[in-house]
Amino acid sequence: MSQWTATVGAAHLARLLEPRPQSSRGAGASAGHGRKLPAYRGLADGIRLLVLEGRVQVAARLPAERELALALGVSRTTVAAAYEALRAEGFARSRRGAGSWTAIPDGHVLPSRSLEPLPPDAAGSVIDLGCASLPAPEPWLTRAMEGALADLPAYAATHGDFPAGLPVLREAIADRYTARGVPTMPEQIMVTTGAMGAIAAAARRLVGFGERVAVESPSYANVLELFRETGSRLVPVTLREGLGGWDMDAWRRVLRDAAPRMAYVMPDFHNPTGGLIGEDQRRDLVEAARAAGTVVVADETMAELVLDGEESGVRPMAAFDRGGTVMTVGSASKAVWAGLRIGWVRTTPDVVRRLVSARAYLDIGSPVVDQLAVAWLLRGGGWDLALAARRERARECRDDLVAALREHTPDWDFAVPRGGMTMWVHTGDVSGSRLAVAGERLGVRVPSGPRFGVDGAFEPYIRLPFTVSGAAAVEAAARLAQAAHVVRSGGAADGETTGLFVA
Repeated sequence: MSQWTATVGAAHLARLLEPRPQSSRGAGASAGHGRKLPAYRGLADGIRLLVLEGRVQVAARLPAERELALALGVSRTTVAAAYEALRAEGFARSRRGAGSWTAIPDGHVLPSRSLEPLPPDAAGSVIDLGCASLPAPEPWLTRAMEGALADLPAYAATHGDFPAGLPVLREAIADRYTARGVPTMPEQIMVTTGAMGAIAAAARRLVGFGERVAVESPSYANVLELFRETGSRLVPVTLREGLGGWDMDAWRRVLRDAAPRMAYVMPDFHNPTGGLIGEDQRRDLVEAARAAGTVVVADETMAELVLDGEESGVRPMAAFDRGGTVMTVGSASKAVWAGLRIGWVRTTPDVVRRLVSARAYLDIGSPVVDQLAVAWLLRGGGWDLALAARRERARECRDDLVAALREHTPDWDFAVPRGGMTMWVHTGDVSGSRLAVAGERLGVRVPSGPRFGVDGAFEPYIRLPFTVSGAAAVEAAARLAQAAHVVRSGGAADGETTGLFVA
């Protein structure tokens, strides 16, 4: 890479490097055991972590030494030494007259802000806790595909384009909502390519460039990045500690003062915290959003993954909507299998028509065979049987992971959720970003807290999914404990300074 293609300002970089109050002990100011890092080394490490996490993009021109020194309140010599260390490690390059820009050492893959699964061939050497997905519940996936192929000839005789989704699937999804206490017509359903396709369609159609979107803080990392890519201005609203739910006073202030065009929330076993929002808070948020003219996108992809008991005990957000305020997003990816790229939107028929008309220049429609498979599951009872298998597996993984963490990392703090696929873990005096880098080198892959926040919040956190059990859960916890020891001691796990973190 010969030169920079973007810039990062001194003030912005200083904010990203600034330790949060909750992470002041673990943000890298100390190498552990009382040994303080040289100032230039701490600065170089901070920039390197930002690049590895994707929070500062590759090929971004770094601020001039004098400008960054002024923004950070350090000497120009400190900044110059940090830049030199980055160049020596391959994380920066320079050219006379062009300044310095961020880079990745030769032979490394570019970092991503998204949470991408590891290739299957890497599973033997790395425990992947970066992706909250489980293998398919068999034999239900195979039976669904066989049923879909049996139904396919009738659809193969058509053009195959169904922008709103197959009528048989729209009807089955509507019936599912009706059974959950929210009467729904097929005309209120649009089938999408996964839940992300549903959220992307809503964002592109309903939110203009530069308009505000209120989001929980923390929130699902991939959705945050989607909103950034579409030009939305994110307004974070902090969740209460543990599984305490929404801070309704904060939500009312944001809705009143910022007047966001949209609010994205995950009320059912929230990703990453696992929290479940009660009915009173759901009702209050819908009423406040309606008064502010804000559309609430309620992501219910985890809603049916109840791990303790049979039901969550709360009604869907749409049950509190008088019409037009709540747009519900659902998906087969968590309840059944992520490989079934079928999601949906439930909203008013008028909004469905608007979303369908905009789809012609996006993805046109979702795969017919996958739609038939999901329809087969919903109409024949296979959905509930597959869901029961998924719940049993996720519950086993959750319980084994919790036990392993309590044994190997007793100083870490977390609340055990009643459902969903993820748990939000406070790593004490250890930086989540540094833990993720060290863990990658030790064969365990985790996403750090800042990926789930706006502007780098949640440094002393990691997200752990319920995807491993038994010996694998014990080994994952042991490797995380070893990575924490590496971070505390200021050492490197087999060359940490060049390790790649992709989550």
